[in-house]
Amino acid sequence: MFRNDVPITPELVRQHGLTPDEYERFRALIGRDPTLTELGIVSAMWNEHCSYKSSRKHLRGLPTSAPWVIQGPGENAGVIDIGDGLACIFKMESHNHPSFIEPYQGAATGVGGILRDVFTMGARPIAALNALRFGSPDHPRTRHLVSGVVAGIGGYGNSFGVPTVGGQMGFHARYDGNILVNAMAVGLARTDAIFYAAAAGVGNPIVYLGSKTGRDGIHGATMASAEFDEESESKRPTVQVGDPFAEKLLLEACLELMASGAVIAIQDMGAAGLTCSAVEMGAKGDLGVELDIDKVPAREAGMTPYEMMLSESQERMLMVLKPGMEAEAEAIFVKWGLDFAVIGRTTDTLRFVIKWHGETVADLPIKELGDEAPLYDRPHIANTHLPVLKAEEIAHPASLADALRRLVASPDLASKRWVYEQYDHYILGNTVQKPGGDAAIVRVEGGPKGLALTCDVTPRYCEADPVEGGRQAVAEAWRNITAVGARPLAITDNLNFGNPEKPEVMGQLVGCLQGIGEACRALDFPVVSGNVSLYNETNGVGILPTPTIGGVGVLDDVERHATLALKREGDVLVLVGASEGWLGQSAYLSVIEGREEGAPPPVDLGLERRNGDFVRGLITSGLVDTVHDLSDGGLAMALAEMAMAGDIGAALPEVAVEGLPAHAYLFGEDQGRYLIAVEADAASDILYSASSQGIDAAVVGVTGSDRLTLPGGETISVADLRQANENWLPAYMASQPAAVAS
Repeated sequence: MFRNDVPITPELVRQHGLTPDEYERFRALIGRDPTLTELGIVSAMWNEHCSYKSSRKHLRGLPTSAPWVIQGPGENAGVIDIGDGLACIFKMESHNHPSFIEPYQGAATGVGGILRDVFTMGARPIAALNALRFGSPDHPRTRHLVSGVVAGIGGYGNSFGVPTVGGQMGFHARYDGNILVNAMAVGLARTDAIFYAAAAGVGNPIVYLGSKTGRDGIHGATMASAEFDEESESKRPTVQVGDPFAEKLLLEACLELMASGAVIAIQDMGAAGLTCSAVEMGAKGDLGVELDIDKVPAREAGMTPYEMMLSESQERMLMVLKPGMEAEAEAIFVKWGLDFAVIGRTTDTLRFVIKWHGETVADLPIKELGDEAPLYDRPHIANTHLPVLKAEEIAHPASLADALRRLVASPDLASKRWVYEQYDHYILGNTVQKPGGDAAIVRVEGGPKGLALTCDVTPRYCEADPVEGGRQAVAEAWRNITAVGARPLAITDNLNFGNPEKPEVMGQLVGCLQGIGEACRALDFPVVSGNVSLYNETNGVGILPTPTIGGVGVLDDVERHATLALKREGDVLVLVGASEGWLGQSAYLSVIEGREEGAPPPVDLGLERRNGDFVRGLITSGLVDTVHDLSDGGLAMALAEMAMAGDIGAALPEVAVEGLPAHAYLFGEDQGRYLIAVEADAASDILYSASSQGIDAAVVGVTGSDRLTLPGGETISVADLRQANENWLPAYMASQPAAVAS
């Protein structure tokens, strides 16, 4: 009955990413030796990427519910109610390892995969974002990776027809051997027309839709659950190849079929392809699944059941249809030029059965494939608390103006215009705020309602203190959305960490999750979807802990929003939030002093909420239209960005906090702060309102001229700052690398 023509050896088990204990657990579950196809299936279902075996225990502590949450984690994407019968559907996922091996296709298929997660649920995608981390600019491979990843994101998103409206990009030597490519997609659907993955009904047809199955991507999920080494280039065949034009056809065909009433359940074929999609649909619906894979449309001749079940070929869907509607469904897909095949049926057996050439090549308990996946409580150690650095322990620069110029031209803080100008951010015609601001803004169905979208994380904070770093990542996303005047509603996360089998790395994950959970609860900002990417490590060197946070908020009227650009000369600059001059783990310390030391700034979540609610109220009331939250580089960097965006200078005549050194005042990264520019006659009322609510607020300067004047009288022209800020990345990408990796 079972094909056992390939002996299951310990080495074969190891190659499939299973430990000896996990393999014995699987043998005990099925009561016999597995077939090769069954071994492939369990390797896909039980790897880290699909089973979350190291993180599930700790993910349970995250807040996932709120009155506006329709669907939290566990589906293809999260769903929130944004009013007027509309839902926002969104998620973020990683494609880190594939993008390091083959940057263009790795990044492109990362975008394609996250778009499918969104339209699988019945939503039309309206925006995409990304968060990228590369190695040191001096590393010989970095330019090649930046070029390929950015081209892949733009190539897929632009061709598919979704605007890429925001993101984040940074460099650090810890990503030399393992870059991060996190892709986020956002879509809209009616609240009464959301589709889920749970199969229903016995004997209903299971239908394969989309592009044909090939050998690309086989063991992609397993590869994503392993460290890299010198042999990583040999894993190139595990990188999928995408076709954005086919995905656009798939989107339209799926939405048309959904509107017909034929769809009972739908699942994207993402990680582990046909295996995961079929098992998840059946298990969620408490049903069995029987597939005849002779009927799977194949792109290549002679494909084995093993290859078909593990292929991660792109642009494919699996659906359960209402019986009798197969012909109508097929006609829709034929019209769109896509494959359509009935490849199986639902059963009442709770078994996952695969047939090929009339022979059963797999027969497994479908619920247990997920429910019995290993769950580890891995040892973890808390990171040692680092000392608080006092401002006087950090040298004052010879020139404040020169320090600011160096900061605006540093790799992490330099303009990323070179990147986002390769993305179409206006397609669909609903982009209100393009990349470069605190948060992107897109109209909802022509307005007046809009969505504010952002991605953020500060990895150096997470390395120094994972709990504070987790809090800060959420708080920063919340501030970005608040700074444009939107109400933050929910987040998706992408938890990128190294090898969880190392207690210190597992400690980073546990600590960051604790901080994320605390911040989400305090800010009413629940987690509705996400992804965990572990084993981001090469030759034993792990990445900085990078729990990327993607945030979504709603604006009642997109015409009433704030931007960071200075708009008028003579406006008063008001700093909301207290300044203590925190320089530990700051951009100033890293760029100017070449040090990554000390504790990161603490996050007072109560103050975050009070300060943010106050600033948002000023925007929605129409009192303020110029706001920027303070983050990397502190007050000076925020003001420089505002001046460059508006082409207006400003003066900070003196240090507004008694006893604080000028460099700590200008470059400290205290949290929960916003810089606003208001007309002079409104400033006193705003200060009075802040004082009455117990909120720190102070006038720190005034706008005007074409220069920034810093405490002590030093000046620097806005034009000089812009040249330094805008030129670094284009010049870097145009320069000849020492060597380009193949």
